[in-house]
Amino acid sequence: MSEQVIDLEKIRESLYEKLKPSGWADKLKTFVMGSEFIDILEKLEHEVKIGNRFTPKLKYLFRAFEECPYQNLKVVILGQDPYPQEGVADGVAFSCSITQQTQPSLRYIYKDIRETVKGYDTHLWFDHDLKHWSNQGVLLLNSALTTRINKPGTQTDIWEPFTTFVLDTLAKTNPGLTYAFLGTAAKKYHSLIPDKANVKLYAQHPAAAAYNKEQLWDSGKLFVKINEEMIGKYGEPIKW
Repeated sequence: MSEQVIDLEKIRESLYEKLKPSGWADKLKTFVMGSEFIDILEKLEHEVKIGNRFTPKLKYLFRAFEECPYQNLKVVILGQDPYPQEGVADGVAFSCSITQQTQPSLRYIYKDIRETVKGYDTHLWFDHDLKHWSNQGVLLLNSALTTRINKPGTQTDIWEPFTTFVLDTLAKTNPGLTYAFLGTAAKKYHSLIPDKANVKLYAQHPAAAAYNKEQLWDSGKLFVKINEEMIGKYGEPIKW
């Protein structure tokens, strides 16, 4: 049986088209339509050929951008990489709308919000799909958009050029944003963002709290601080 031919150009075009409704296509065009993105797709194709399946599926690859209209962008939360289990990650960092089963990281996040954010609307408790954050202008982005199934952190290097491009582009074209870097993998990108023009916050990744079976995630009141910035700049908080 002949090996199935994968049309990377067709995949690229399809992914690029998905960016147009949210206004991200023009911002990411230089990278996505350039040779570096084809290089990423070729590396993912090679992973599959040698037996390393990855998550999420390609159709979810840019969902973080699809659900966060560029014109509404206020906050960038940078995490690590997608949930490694098959059929869990949906392209929005920390979101798990596909399985509808609350993942440990998201459980710690919601517990922190409930404990720290005044007036938290409890009817949203454990909403598995975080697009309601994205729609308000919160870009929930992982440092790596994919990972090998059941092997976290295994495709970080593949995505470093893309993540660097995104943050560098935002730093140059959209000053005044609030950034939250969660964990070591995210924090290494902080130097791309100028201190004077933006707000930068840092916290432990909630997966670390889950791994260590801690009672609470040490967020440093991250969501409270983000909302303080939102009220100061836009007159209203993010409805977590």
